[in-house]
Amino acid sequence: MAGMGSVKYTELGAFLRSRRARIRPADVGLPHGPRRRVPGLRRDEVAQLAGASVDYYNELERGAGSQPSEQMIAALARALRLTADERDYLYRLADRPVPAHGGPASHVHPGMLDLLTRLTSTPAQVITDLHVTLVQNPLAVALLGDQSGFRGARASFVHRWFTEPDARQLYPEADHAAQSRAFVADLRAAAARRDAKDTEAGSLIGALLDASPEFAALWADHDVAFRRDDRKRLIHPALGLIEVNCLNLFSEDGRQRLLWFTPAVGTDSAGLLDLLAVLGTQEVTGKQQPTTARPKIIQ
Repeated sequence: MAGMGSVKYTELGAFLRSRRARIRPADVGLPHGPRRRVPGLRRDEVAQLAGASVDYYNELERGAGSQPSEQMIAALARALRLTADERDYLYRLADRPVPAHGGPASHVHPGMLDLLTRLTSTPAQVITDLHVTLVQNPLAVALLGDQSGFRGARASFVHRWFTEPDARQLYPEADHAAQSRAFVADLRAAAARRDAKDTEAGSLIGALLDASPEFAALWADHDVAFRRDDRKRLIHPALGLIEVNCLNLFSEDGRQRLLWFTPAVGTDSAGLLDLLAVLGTQEVTGKQQPTTARPKIIQ
């Protein structure tokens, strides 16, 4: 990693300090606490929100240390609730290319991230229109699994659904055909909404047409329908079958969606969702960890 010390990196530290100073703890789901001597967040709180060590974040604010990775910049942008312009500015100060929209490092609208932070008692996450998970709250991680470890085409859950059998373990086998059809119709609607010059959706669709005969057959049906309000049956490894309503809030351009899950009426899902916080985070390794109040920022 390149060392930091240029004028740009000094400005990067000053910029981080200025953005940190404007945020109240309550804005990001943190308690105010006693004896607070700074108007905004403390350095250790930003580090905690971004998944960085305190020493590393301190070095960044000093304009020293190593060059931050693109994933770390994305995490800091979300932790500090940066606007899209501020996020792009932070990438340029760090001498990193501004990432294209739609990947795991995509900018999350601060208002949408604020809503997610306030949804502490129900599973919720922000995804792109291509079903790339950007950020999850702890209950969403507990319900759906940690989505932070996927890169490239695999970052899209639709890609994993049609190419990796293990991805389907989240749903009962009887529901697989309906889910496949819904994913394809939603992807067609999302691709049509994008600019004609956009290549991201086309690349995903092309990869799926090559890799999955099931996807190719469904794509040929030309069904088109955004997924807005769904009733889902999900399989949790410890709690078993949970029936939920999945509700969507779309961003203005349709590129991002805030999803939140509520218990389906007439089922015992309310009690099962309450147990998620007790059981802890569902890890891909099978380990469980206690849930926290902070969103899981995808890095």
